Amino acid sequence: MAQPNFQYQKRQKDLAKKKKQEEKRQRKLDKGKTPPEENPDQPPEDLGTAV
Repeated sequence: MAQPNFQYQKRQKDLAKKKKQEEKRQRKLDKGKTPPEENPDQPPEDLGTAV
């Protein structure tokens, strides 16, 4: 009977984990950039009307 290749399984698991962490990091970076632009609750600030 064939032996299972544990090193291959571990490498695949590690690669999947790194990919997930990278996607999470990208989401955090994107999240930090987008809220000020996409927040419809706040009215736009007019710089020309400031006294």
